[in-house]
Amino acid sequence: MQHIVDVWQPFESTTYAFIIEMEKEFRAVIKHFYLKKWTAAQIKFELDEVRGDSAPALKTIYFWINEFKRGCTCTEDKVRSGHPVEITMNDMIEKIHCFVMEDRQVKVYEIAETVGISSEQVHNILNEKLHMRKLCAQWVPQLLTFYQKCKRKDISMQCLMMFNRNPQEFLCRFVTVDETWIHLYTPESQQKSKQWTMTGENAPKKAKTVLSPEKVMATVFWDSQGIILIDYLAKGKTTTGAYYASLLDRLKDELKEKRPRLAHKKVLFHQDNTPFHTSTVVVTKLHELGFEVILRPPYSPDLAPSYFFLFPNLKIWLCGKKFLSNEDVIDAVNEYFAEFDKTYFSDGMKKLETRWAKCIALNGDYVEK
Repeated sequence: MQHIVDVWQPFESTTYAFIIEMEKEFRAVIKHFYLKKWTAAQIKFELDEVRGDSAPALKTIYFWINEFKRGCTCTEDKVRSGHPVEITMNDMIEKIHCFVMEDRQVKVYEIAETVGISSEQVHNILNEKLHMRKLCAQWVPQLLTFYQKCKRKDISMQCLMMFNRNPQEFLCRFVTVDETWIHLYTPESQQKSKQWTMTGENAPKKAKTVLSPEKVMATVFWDSQGIILIDYLAKGKTTTGAYYASLLDRLKDELKEKRPRLAHKKVLFHQDNTPFHTSTVVVTKLHELGFEVILRPPYSPDLAPSYFFLFPNLKIWLCGKKFLSNEDVIDAVNEYFAEFDKTYFSDGMKKLETRWAKCIALNGDYVEK
């Protein structure tokens, strides 16, 4: 997982002393209206009307009202060590820059307390001057080692070279396979459950549900023209090297019927390196069938068209649907794929070119959407 931080941009030279003088003016105005017994909301409204975006936040107004209630009569900042008035904005930005680079998870109020300015000013510097934003970490299958990144880059370069030699021929010969679980019930996603509401209405509520324990393992073989073969693992069985080898025999038969153009061409077979995919019986079978294997790097769903294209779209379609039996699920999935024309699968497969190129440019790191 990684934090993504925008590139630093040049900053302008406004003096910090000017900002302090402006704050003093606001505090004097807040004190004036407080003595007139105005509420914080009324003061905020008035300042917004006059000063717009430069007006202080409501939280700041509450703070100074509470100070005045406690008997404070001064609108000046208390003298604090390490808080020179004449420090320039450039110096302040550089200081905040250093804090953030030392600790990417540092909080705004912690920076504000350290450098001696308000949280609103820190937030403004981070957003407007440094052009930064705080993002949640991105979940990835694994934090890649240097070796794994090199492996991903090397394989991407090899695949991209093969593709660029003759894109049409490559897509004609390229066949990929992956497995996925299909549940009898997949809860509706948060995105899919969005509803239109009127102003003032509460957000719609929905009971939290989980995936059904009943599920079917589907092994999907497909190419740029569409689905070639889907195998649904029978209940109580597990996928072994021998079972997968038998699927490859079935695949060969399906290719003869559905892809006759491959009769005199070597299939470029794309699969991952799970144990049963690389077992002796499977390696022997692939050699017997004459397939040229294109291995996918470990922990690389971002380089597998099934995982970045085919399966996510299927899972979205399954959201909210309930099936009574495995047979119902199988029929529904088969009908789902049958509705798409060749263009759908071709467009998904062509995305590989861009992803290989991005992986190379990122020196083997994960490719985002």
